[in-house]
Amino acid sequence: TMNAARLHLLLHVFLSAGVLVHAFEPFTTTLVLGVGAALGRTIYNYLHESCDAKWIVFNATGLQLDLQTKLFGQHIASRIILKAVTGFMSNDNPKKPLVLSLHGWTGTGKNFVSQLIADNIYKEGMDSSFVHVFTSELHFPHSSHLNTYKSQLQQWIKGNVTNCGRSMFIFDEMDKMQPGLIDSIKPYLDYYEKLDGVSYRKAIFIFLSNAGGEGIIQAALDFWTAGRDREELELKDLETVLSVSVFNNKKSGLWHTSLIDKNLVDFFVPFLPLEYRHVVECAMAEMKARGVPPNHNVADQVAKDVVYFPKTERVFSVKGCKTISSKLDYY
Repeated sequence: TMNAARLHLLLHVFLSAGVLVHAFEPFTTTLVLGVGAALGRTIYNYLHESCDAKWIVFNATGLQLDLQTKLFGQHIASRIILKAVTGFMSNDNPKKPLVLSLHGWTGTGKNFVSQLIADNIYKEGMDSSFVHVFTSELHFPHSSHLNTYKSQLQQWIKGNVTNCGRSMFIFDEMDKMQPGLIDSIKPYLDYYEKLDGVSYRKAIFIFLSNAGGEGIIQAALDFWTAGRDREELELKDLETVLSVSVFNNKKSGLWHTSLIDKNLVDFFVPFLPLEYRHVVECAMAEMKARGVPPNHNVADQVAKDVVYFPKTERVFSVKGCKTISSKLDYY
């Protein structure tokens, strides 16, 4: 490949510089060694991810296309995410970090959307050393260690943003997080130019939560019962549901948090429950991602094997598209 050829050339020049050292006077030797060291740094930067435009560049068209072709049944979330991320990444001097709170039932696409955002900002996507994922039950399991967790979380975020201002932090299972823990990072989400010499304004914070999921499902079910198209559902139809089930829910991780009081969350993003047709689309997309020609009959079979609710009407998938990948293995 072109990259391999360039790297081979760099290494050749670098090694040649070392051989040439023996043939020159001391003054020239210093110069050649300097060139060698500079080439060494170039090779290192070429191979190792760094916090610059080579490794971090926002692809707005890519994000739009991914949301249109890979995320199903989420017309509200797609629109908000595209607008929020594009607006933020296009601003060279944001006043605060971007803070998104994604809400909905399991398997509806919250983690997947976080991945799509990372894929279109970082060359390494979710594998980037500038993308950090926290899972409540894994990283903050013991309620008795709350103060320790607060301190560790603050240090972790400060250290990583110091290393790269364009860092991304994803907090999964917010509904299982101890109340009060997330308040410890409030200063980093606020409108400060700098805190202890560090600017957090170009960072992105994403909270993922099942809190609000039941209210969102009920609103979608009401629409379905009334014979209305789900695409008619708008954010305003769900805002009240979200505010009650997220802000006043002791198990939401955002319960009575100052992040809400201070309006530090930029967008609350609802994820709707998925219907049969969306599960079929998920199965087709999974086949395509595996390099297998999408087969509608197989997708239908997979979708029929999924559990739906309410029991009589069978409108929404209980686990969204979460089990589709493993179910496909049996076909």
